[in-house]
Amino acid sequence: MLRIGVLASGRGTNLQAIIDACESKMINAKVAVVLSDNEHAYALERARKHGIDAFFVDARDKKRHEERMDELLQSHDVGLVVGAGYMRILSPWFIERWYGKIINIHPSLLPSFKGVDAQRQAWEYGVKISGCTTHFMDDKMDHGPIILQAAVRVNEEDTRDTLAERILKVEHQILPRSIDLFEKGRLRIEGRRVRILPGDTWLGKYSYPDVLYSEGY
Repeated sequence: MLRIGVLASGRGTNLQAIIDACESKMINAKVAVVLSDNEHAYALERARKHGIDAFFVDARDKKRHEERMDELLQSHDVGLVVGAGYMRILSPWFIERWYGKIINIHPSLLPSFKGVDAQRQAWEYGVKISGCTTHFMDDKMDHGPIILQAAVRVNEEDTRDTLAERILKVEHQILPRSIDLFEKGRLRIEGRRVRILPGDTWLGKYSYPDVLYSEGY
């Protein structure tokens, strides 16, 4: 069973989606540890409610912060690190140690609208289609090779919050699916591209009719 380490800075709704997917056997994985740079992050409380080890790791010293995270991930025998609303850019040192075994979820169709509050960026720009992306992390912000994407229509009556809410529901699908694909050994990084090997699909099983999912979902 794949052991996951989750990095989170806030509410932890994507963490909850991962936990739910593990507990319902949607994916053959277990959240082994949750780490946060925010002592008051609700993600830590979510983890503890499910009996998962959860740690606040002080980030005032970036080098020590990352060294401590690495220690905790290693000691919990983590095979995949997942950024689920973790709001810090990781150093090349940390990425090199975990490259190919660290993924992230971002609430836009990358490479558009990187960084903080991508939903507001998209809404204010006036795009007609937005969505979310999972990708392998590298040492640049919201940049690494893309695993899955899902497109969400922007409605005329949308506000930033209504759009963000619909995108979040789809994030809760493609992040567990990305973990599932990793656990099954179906992801191959080839330069900027991630090739998804043939296998099962979640289309029609865990999908919304008004969302366009990328190949591999």
